[in-house]
Amino acid sequence: MTTELTTTDLQAFTEDWLGWYRAQEERLADPHGFLAITGLHWLDDRPQRFPDAPGSWWTDADGVTVALDDGEELVVEGTPVHGEHHFGVLPERGGVNAVWGDAVIEVAKRGGNDIVRPRHPDAPLRAAFTGTPAYAPDPRWAVTGRYVAFDEPRPTTVGAAVEGLEHVYVAPGRVEFELDGRSLSLTAFPGHTPEGLTVLFTDATSGVTTYAANRSLSVDAPAADGTVVLDFNRAANLPCAYTDLATCPLPPAENRLPVAVEAGQKIPRERGGS
Repeated sequence: MTTELTTTDLQAFTEDWLGWYRAQEERLADPHGFLAITGLHWLDDRPQRFPDAPGSWWTDADGVTVALDDGEELVVEGTPVHGEHHFGVLPERGGVNAVWGDAVIEVAKRGGNDIVRPRHPDAPLRAAFTGTPAYAPDPRWAVTGRYVAFDEPRPTTVGAAVEGLEHVYVAPGRVEFELDGRSLSLTAFPGHTPEGLTVLFTDATSGVTTYAANRSLSVDAPAADGTVVLDFNRAANLPCAYTDLATCPLPPAENRLPVAVEAGQKIPRERGGS
């Protein structure tokens, strides 16, 4: 269901969307955002050195450790460290950002694996970034739906942009809605705001005008009666749409929509979009 808007409402709707779009672009192009990543390094119990980070890195049962050479320094949580530094056991989807000069060295766990992912402001991908193509906002794509909680949250295993990697999310429920006269639903994962939701999906535009692997949609907390708004104008690319150095999750199989959602962000120019 959509609502007819006056010219004034349409202008406000468009301005709100522009604010969202600009914020997305600013986060992406931050000096230490995903466009600044220069390497995705997988750790094991053998010390390894990387060309875009200081020290030798390894992981074992006690977590991640770096051994810095003389003259090398990282700043971890505001404290300069030298020699051997233990980051400890990191939580899944958690991590620490260690500062190295004008760079940030992300130390994280993804899909059960410890990684080092340096971020340099002068990375070529960031330096060449000119913005993300997107569909013009249209109120018809702001769809009212209904959130239906599962009897019990469901652990849901999904694939990842990195072949062989898996992510596990706990899905609290699904969102039911209608689009182009069809009854559809999407499994929802916890969002980034209290009681908010995140939906990962593909649709008939995926691989044509939008990124093939996934798009993400944030949904505000459901109303008391379960009502939610799916504003597909705000369907966003995940970092893997821009760089192969990301470990983004893929949508669960049931979130492959059989309709064309001609809204939100398109294939990035970095992937051949226009």
